[in-house]
This record gives sequence, structure tokens and C-alpha cells, in this order.
Amino acid sequence: MSEPKKKKSALREWLDALLFAVVAASIIRWLLLEPFTIPTGSMEKSLLVGDFLFVSKMHYGARFPMTPLQVPLTHQKIWGTDSDSYVEWIKLPYWRLPGFSSIKRNDVVVFNYPEELEHPADLRTNYIKRAVGVPGDIIEIERTQVQINGKPADDPELMQFSYDVMTNKSLSAAFFDRFGINPDSFFAFRDNSGYMVSTTPEVARQLQESAEVDRVNLRLDRQGYGDPRIFPDGDYFGWNKDYMGPIEIPAKGWTISINEETMAKYARTIQHYERLKDVRVEGNKLFIDGQEVQSYTFRQNYYFMMGDNRHDSLDSRYWGFVPEDHVVGKAWFLWLSLDKHKSMFSKIRWNRIFKGIE
Repeated sequence: MSEPKKKKSALREWLDALLFAVVAASIIRWLLLEPFTIPTGSMEKSLLVGDFLFVSKMHYGARFPMTPLQVPLTHQKIWGTDSDSYVEWIKLPYWRLPGFSSIKRNDVVVFNYPEELEHPADLRTNYIKRAVGVPGDIIEIERTQVQINGKPADDPELMQFSYDVMTNKSLSAAFFDRFGINPDSFFAFRDNSGYMVSTTPEVARQLQESAEVDRVNLRLDRQGYGDPRIFPDGDYFGWNKDYMGPIEIPAKGWTISINEETMAKYARTIQHYERLKDVRVEGNKLFIDGQEVQSYTFRQNYYFMMGDNRHDSLDSRYWGFVPEDHVVGKAWFLWLSLDKHKSMFSKIRWNRIFKGIE
């Protein structure tokens, strides 16, 4: 006669339930959806600081972990500490499940910040931007207008720029609130001659018509002025955030000849993101596995990402292309939105809850 099963203790049942919850949450987070919070204003007004959203892993296909030895439900650090949540004893090649679609122009995408080379690619800080260019596109910016393959790109409906709002009057937060401009989006000049304001072109026109404002000027970098912060070398090409390109976005299988121009444009991408074991650049020469090569064929697709707040966004204009293996997923819909400038129930932006992201 078999002995009756020993009843689990309350502690054991609690631990089993906790383990099941962690495993289930990890699978959902990897395979289906992952929550994300908008921390900065780089995507305003399309996405606002305080927006809480879900990132779909299904649209582009879930990415298999390349750094599998990691504390569950963490990213880079263990909660509340500065200790890494992972070890790199095992590294796996990049692979992704089939998705519903590929990344299309103007998709809002969450990806790992490519410049964070001190961390594994799949554990770099998550960024969110709009994919303005896809593999094979030739991108150029002329007086802030993005051009794709020689034609003006479709601009986001709520795209913002920085403006000088000139006035000899002191304008209150309530004045700017009338135009939907929050306290983080305007700053008074030290000489009291006006304000620097981040807003849409339409609101800028409305400000210009206001009796309290003398004039409104778009803040614009000078054409031909080379900004050394601009990718790949603003000084060399004479590019800045408002005037840059043309530059072609690498596509898997695209072959370039190795010369001064292509090394200036693509050397950093080849060195850091093509998963080559032995690669070095010496002047305008490229060496792979110790041998100089005269041409190079890219191993993966790349994307050009920009924030909708065009003058307040650290994006591909500054650090370059986003490799396909850095893509986390598609920003899908908002589930909550909180305005830090409001209090109590007015903090909740009710009109943004369960809103799709376009």
C-alpha cells in the first residue's frame, strides 16, 4: 500500500508559486510583451515623459538571449545596486524568431543603445526612437527636413523643434500651458530677451500670433558648419544636426569598396557591430583576420533612428546606425500616462490610456 503524499508546507507552496510567477513573467517578457517607461522628452509630443507602454516582441520576432546567464527579470544591474546582473561565461550567437513584420519607416522602435560597448549588445540601455531610415535607404537632412532616397520623408504629426521666442515680457508657466508647453520645454534667456521653447511648428505659429510675443525664430545650425559630435565625423564632412548626408544605411549583403570616404563613413560600424573577431582599421585600410581587404560585405541590416523632438534627441545623427541585433521590439500601445507637473488625479492623462503608438 502506497504512503499518502506528504502535504507541502506553507513556505514550500509560497516558494513554488513565486518560482512559477518568475518563470511565467520571464517567458512573457522575452516572447510577447515587455513594459517600458518614457524617461526623457526626446520623442515629444508623440510620446511624453511619464508614458508607460508595452513593447511587442511579436512584431519583429522575439530575440533569443545572447547573454543567457542573468538574474531573471533584470536588465543590466541587480535591483537597487550597481552590481551587474549577468556574467559573460556563455555567449550565444544572434538569432530571432519569425515576426509579424519587418521594421518599416516611421515605426517607433525600442532598441539597445549601440554606443554602450561596455555591456553585451542585448543588455545595453533601452532607447526608443522612430525608424526614419531602413536598410539600403540613402538619408539626408536639409534644413531639418529628412530626405529619403532624394524625396522628403513623411514627418511625424507632432514633431518638435527648438525656437527662440523673443519678448520683453515675463511669460508665466500658465501662459505656456495654454499652448500645451510644459515647464520642461521652455527656458528663459539670462538677458530677459525671451525664451527657448521646444514645440511643434504649428504651435510656434500660434505663439507668433500672440500679442505677448514679438517674434519666433527657428533655432537652426548653419549649413556647412561641421559639428564634431555628429556621426560619423561632422568636422570631416561639414555636417550638423540640421544639415547632414547623404549617407547610405548598410543592408545585409551590401558590398562597399574600401577607400577614404567609405572608411570615414563605415569603419566604426564594421569594427564594433559586425561581430568580427579580428578587425582593425589603419588610416584608410581595413584588415580582417590579419589580411588587408579591398572591399567589405555587411553581415546584418542597420537602421537610422531619430527622436520626434528633433532638437532635443540623442539619436543616429550623433552615434550612428542601429544594428538589427540591437532591436528589442516595436512600441505598441500605452497602458498608463502620468504628468509629473500635475497632482492627485489630474496626474493621470486619461486620454492617453490604451492609446496605440504611431
